[in-house]
Amino acid sequence: MPEGEIERLTEDIIAALKTVFDPEIPVDIYELGLIYRVDISDDREIEIDMTLTAPGCPVAGEMPGWVEGAVSSIYGVQGVKVNMVFDPPWDQSRMSDEARVALDMW
Repeated sequence: MPEGEIERLTEDIIAALKTVFDPEIPVDIYELGLIYRVDISDDREIEIDMTLTAPGCPVAGEMPGWVEGAVSSIYGVQGVKVNMVFDPPWDQSRMSDEARVALDMW
């Protein structure tokens, strides 16, 4: 896959991830630091490792589907696999500065 295409897909994947929100927190999952890994294969299959702010999150069963749907809608993506992982456990240090400002957590 050409380098420019990898960059475009990466930017589009990040934009798609930023459309998915934890319903209890007014910040997208990307800025919250819930995305641990995004792998783009040569055949445009996307594999994502993500976590939750807490294992008992009420939308734990739904959020991977939201992520899969958002990323699947990107032009050129052939398939998406979302893995829910809890190691390492999520903590507030994974949040971006943008998330900290939105949540007033300085």
